[in-house]
Amino acid sequence: MQTLQITPEKTALVVIDLQKGIVGLKGAPYDGPAVVRNTVKMVDAFREAGGFVVFVRVDFHGHDALRPITDNPAPAVERPSGWSELVPELNPQATDYIVTKRQWGAFYGTDLDLQLRRRGIDTIVLCGIATNIGVDTTAREAYQRNYQQIFAIDAMTALSEEAHEFTRTNVFPRIGRVRTSDEIIAALAK
Repeated sequence: MQTLQITPEKTALVVIDLQKGIVGLKGAPYDGPAVVRNTVKMVDAFREAGGFVVFVRVDFHGHDALRPITDNPAPAVERPSGWSELVPELNPQATDYIVTKRQWGAFYGTDLDLQLRRRGIDTIVLCGIATNIGVDTTAREAYQRNYQQIFAIDAMTALSEEAHEFTRTNVFPRIGRVRTSDEIIAALAK
């Protein structure tokens, strides 16, 4: 395993879907509060080091949610008020950027790529919920755009441990580096 080196001014922390309607879902191998705690530590470290912090949230405008015909349809659910709001622990600042996506990935249909490139960012650190859905899809999109990637594996979770582990062991190592939030913070401090 390579020693991790992070250049803060060329790196963005991209936080996926840590919002009120998602963090409370039963996660594995970590629960939502643990993911939020590890993410907040990285957010604070990135801000202190001069890195760019991006919060991605999923929300829908009226009836624009994708509704494919599938063998395993998602149940129709009424989203409660505040569902798409970021959890307050993230404490977004004026220097942070908030992206609203309408599907699993954070690049398609948003200005995320434009905002990263305007700042000269070539590396992203990804975390959030769910490992195998929003984080994985965003990671694959970032790979196709030639970003270097670091996955904060203890600052993400899935709805099952099996889904998290499959992505952690079979997808992420092929397109980036898998590290803990503490390893990422230590690399920022160098």
